[in-house]
Amino acid sequence: MNQTIKNKLALLPDQPGCYLMKDKNGTIIYVGKAKILKNRVRSYFTGSHNTKTERLVSEIVDFEYIVTESNIEALLLEINLIHKNDPKYNIMLKDDKSYPFIKITNEKYPRLMITRKVLKDKATYFGPYPDVGAANETKKILDRLFPLRKCSNKKEPCLYYHLGQCLCPYVFHTDPQVFKTMVEEIKGFFNGNYVQLEKTLEEKMQLAAENLEFEKAAELRDQIKSIETVMTRQKMTNADLIDRDVFGYGVDKGWMCVQVFFVRQGKLIQRDVSMFPFYNDAEEDFLTFLGQFYQNNQHIIPKEVLVPNDIELASAEALLQTKVLQPQRGQKKQLVELANKNAHVALGEKFALIDRKEDRTIGAVERLGDAMQIPTPTRIEAFDNSNIMGTSPVAAMVVFIDGKPYKNEYRKYKIKTVKGPDDYASMREVIYRRYSRVMKENLPVPDLILIDGGKGQVDAAQEVLINQLGLDIPVAGLAKNDQHKTSELLFGPELAVVPLKRNSTEFFLLQRIQDEVHRFAITFHRQVRSKNTFASVLDDIEGLGPKRKKFLLKEFKSLKKMKEASLEELTIGGIPQKVALNVYQTLHPEEKATGETADQEAKAMEKNSTVVAEDAATKA
Repeated sequence: MNQTIKNKLALLPDQPGCYLMKDKNGTIIYVGKAKILKNRVRSYFTGSHNTKTERLVSEIVDFEYIVTESNIEALLLEINLIHKNDPKYNIMLKDDKSYPFIKITNEKYPRLMITRKVLKDKATYFGPYPDVGAANETKKILDRLFPLRKCSNKKEPCLYYHLGQCLCPYVFHTDPQVFKTMVEEIKGFFNGNYVQLEKTLEEKMQLAAENLEFEKAAELRDQIKSIETVMTRQKMTNADLIDRDVFGYGVDKGWMCVQVFFVRQGKLIQRDVSMFPFYNDAEEDFLTFLGQFYQNNQHIIPKEVLVPNDIELASAEALLQTKVLQPQRGQKKQLVELANKNAHVALGEKFALIDRKEDRTIGAVERLGDAMQIPTPTRIEAFDNSNIMGTSPVAAMVVFIDGKPYKNEYRKYKIKTVKGPDDYASMREVIYRRYSRVMKENLPVPDLILIDGGKGQVDAAQEVLINQLGLDIPVAGLAKNDQHKTSELLFGPELAVVPLKRNSTEFFLLQRIQDEVHRFAITFHRQVRSKNTFASVLDDIEGLGPKRKKFLLKEFKSLKKMKEASLEELTIGGIPQKVALNVYQTLHPEEKATGETADQEAKAMEKNSTVVAEDAATKA
């Protein structure tokens, strides 16, 4: 804990509010709220914590706080601050999914469609469907059973008409009452009145089988199975047919799992599962999640929301502005308990996978820092050069944060100041360009720089960082063996080999980083080399733009055949004679040296053109 934090902790008020934790770059990494700021913020820097909280605290260099009038106001402010600043330790609390609905449009001839937006357009909506496949399957069934309008063509029947899935009302002037009847049947279908429909389909299937129409019978059988799959009866049903969301949660080992059951028309149709690390009181972080769950209309707030009994009811109602209940008995209580139970089960099932994933990412990063005897290199930037005998020289940089690649921060570099195959000079140029920009634009500074190479490349990078930019960033080299595979990590004043076990996750992390930066560099080099090969011969020819160049290559297929062509053949397709002459002279530089230029051929072509014109005039 630094002196700045110590001084600020002594001045914290005993009032509600929000606090913003910052890292060494001044970036907000966590936003929290507290009923008493003094107690909550001090708790991060005293006592023991779980691994995730320790990782958060290790990155905190400074913090700010905002005092509010009440705990509810702090909760609302916290949600807005998280949305605005996108802190990395809050990011798992966000939910940006929008689920699909099945919509029946409010038109003379209604349509059935899937949408993710619920508008005030007097249409009828069914859902939401957290399982997109279920929504698509449901619509597919309804399209087969109820041929609502699919087209807008008023002249001829559409394809769906021939498939029996559209009545083409604009072509055949169908009575609108037919569509109203189908809409009512679809509403009944969603409200659970599909038993009679199944019986009707079974009767049609039996009749088709008796008439030996086996393909039709099989299709009807599949429709019945699909209905049973999509509209399976739930054990938990309510006769009131009210739409409600049921929330439950569980916590363990610094993680929270929230389960949301979507009850529509009295039936439990689907659920949503969110799992994330939390650093506050469980009840308060649950309220934060609850507010974000419905933020920006990502989810439609139903008529009722059920929450566990340990959640502050007034805060939940202030967030949602709908009817929030904490049921004490009956089916609603069973639903909440079921959601809680599922949350605990999901945590237990996921922990093994989470631990394994973390061991390969942030765990590997922490052990790598220990082996190198440096602070945990949360942000690693790796560089590699690529060229062939000094031609088309390029370099590439990849970024790994917490052991995972961040591709939106990858960078490509064309070498500008180096002539010939000088790998060290290329590395100096790239390092200077990258980190002079980092300093100028106040970008995040890496905790470790990895160079694909040995002592020469590492020394070149350190020379620029220390002598020219005045930066003290650990730089290590990644050496390869004869099979071009990661062999060893070189680090320290004497550039010694860091002892890493070949089967350790930290060594595998280095392999992933080196393979990724090499792949990125070689891909970029191939693009540049291919472009340069194509451009070096034709791009500098006066009058030959991209369209004419493309046309000539399309006609002659290759530069070799283009070189074999005569000047007259190069004027194909309206290519001006002057431009064709420039192309001819560029492809035949030897003729300039001998004096046998294409000018003679051009003059002959011009003379022939004059003679042809005079003959035409005489005949006229």
